[in-house]
Amino acid sequence: MLLGYEQGVRASAGGKRAFEQPIGRSPMGMMARSATVQVMAESAEFRFEESFASDHEVDIIANTDMTGIVWFRRDLRLKANPAWAEATRTHKEIVGLFVIDPRVMSVAGPLRQAVLVHHLHSLDAAMREYGGRLTIVTADAKGGPEAVATVVREVVADTEAVAVYANRDAAPYASRRDDFVRRTLPVPLVVHEGNTVHPPGQILTRKGTLSRVFSPYYNAWAKAPLLPVGAAGNGRVVTSGLTEGLPTRNAEHAPDWLTDVGPDAASRRLTSWLERVDDYPTTRDLPAVAGTSRLSIDLKFGSLSPQTVVEVVNGSGSSIARQSFVRQLAWRDWWFHLLLDQPSLPSRAIRPAYDRVQWRNDPREFDAWRDGRTGFPIVDAGMRQLAETGLMHNRVRMITGSFLVKDLLIDWRWGERHFRRLLLDADLAQNVGNWQWVAGTGPDAAPYFRIFNPLVQAITFDPEGDYVRRWVPELAGIPARAIHQPMSLGPPELASFGVVIGENYPAPIVDHAEARQHTLVAYRRALD
Repeated sequence: MLLGYEQGVRASAGGKRAFEQPIGRSPMGMMARSATVQVMAESAEFRFEESFASDHEVDIIANTDMTGIVWFRRDLRLKANPAWAEATRTHKEIVGLFVIDPRVMSVAGPLRQAVLVHHLHSLDAAMREYGGRLTIVTADAKGGPEAVATVVREVVADTEAVAVYANRDAAPYASRRDDFVRRTLPVPLVVHEGNTVHPPGQILTRKGTLSRVFSPYYNAWAKAPLLPVGAAGNGRVVTSGLTEGLPTRNAEHAPDWLTDVGPDAASRRLTSWLERVDDYPTTRDLPAVAGTSRLSIDLKFGSLSPQTVVEVVNGSGSSIARQSFVRQLAWRDWWFHLLLDQPSLPSRAIRPAYDRVQWRNDPREFDAWRDGRTGFPIVDAGMRQLAETGLMHNRVRMITGSFLVKDLLIDWRWGERHFRRLLLDADLAQNVGNWQWVAGTGPDAAPYFRIFNPLVQAITFDPEGDYVRRWVPELAGIPARAIHQPMSLGPPELASFGVVIGENYPAPIVDHAEARQHTLVAYRRALD
């Protein structure tokens, strides 16, 4: 686990050279406990060591008049961005680089691709205030770590940069990419922790390990001091001659309500949320009500720092509601830390026994779930909202996820990949973690026999049926007493509301009570 410092390698003809760069400093000049990672150039093997370093920045760059590169990935902001802050303090000239990786783009749906383009336009506008433009270069069509590394090396050569700065991502692909770039780059790659509230390695058990249970992790997380990012310096932005310019914004795939993006828009949303946050515990689970912050997309693209969210929410008042909201950011950190600690999370159950579950994996039932044609209105509403907007309320994500895994007995990884492609706020660590939680295969106290009843969930959290009416319009005329269970009405009454089961709305594809029993048996057998 990495905390304040990272040690890496600059390869040269004469052999390997090491550098050590402070990533964060403690307040008031106190000693800062940190972790150091050594990367051996020949084998790229990591050796993690605990170390102590004083509040003194090690000068790794002999000439700060030389150019530094800030490589943006999922941190598309300048404020509260430790990589940007360090680079602009260290160098007089800065290149802001974004590499379009075809492999990453290929797993994103058109809506998320379009929203990314709008974020890049926003970041470019911020760069202009520093005298330059965002440098954007597309990697080779095959994508992958090698292609991305080639782009970074070419920009280094073009600008004669002496260091590259970036913020860490937890995704296994991102880790492999950064390792490859680090080993093949002729200058230091200085990695900061700018995507979580608390950096990996700070919240550990007494044994020095990452807790596999959320509650004790959260208790420590809530007490941990926020590490200061530090102010940005006066570095001037220059643009590499290799830049391709900004991609064209596609209005067709990004309607107006999705394109109000960037740090300024995120700041407005955060300010607006402060007016409603104290209602969070009573409104957060109601999908027909604007009871959530809508900050997840800003956090996904990094136009808003999660640390800033905590500071603003906690700094504007204290209440149980605010604690409840901030707790969600602890979950976000925890999944990020767990994915770094266990890179197999997207493909393997954290509890290995559950990899032996005999899934039914019926492709027709999966298609019905994906298309919102299951005959369970609350499930269908959620899946249709996802397909149309790239959004889905968190409570409905749990309902639809549980239905796929526990009612249809379809492998949670199928659902996780589908969500990851379409969600605008798709974050691998959170998405995988939450799917494992729903499937009961994850690290926390989430037993496999916890199976959501979709009808009970719908009646509890959408009592008037307003959410279903919005996304399943063929059922809009049915009164609240029956909208979540239309087959409770006879054909004549349904026809009076314009509904014919089997024609314009499907019959339920599964009996929940029977499906529940099949699932319990499948899980028990996996544990035998």
